[in-house]
Amino acid sequence: MRQSLGKVVLVLLLGVLIGAVFSQVIGLFLAEGSVAHQVFVEGYRDFGIPTIQLNLVVVVLTFGLTFNVTLMSVVGVFVASQMLRWYRY
Repeated sequence: MRQSLGKVVLVLLLGVLIGAVFSQVIGLFLAEGSVAHQVFVEGYRDFGIPTIQLNLVVVVLTFGLTFNVTLMSVVGVFVASQMLRWYRY
């Protein structure tokens, strides 16, 4: 059974969000600067679009997008993809 593209994107985004939440919760219990804190909480790589400011005299708009990849985000995407694979509706 093929999954729609919207459903796949939604499940993967939810996996990223759940992984990010778990990453922050785990970070509350780990010592700052420890190896475990670096692995679970701090991102491996930041990438994205740099911020751009658009000054319209009355209002200034700032646009930008940055992704921070953590171990728990990757685990969240993996778990969400496995759930999507086995859950049929």
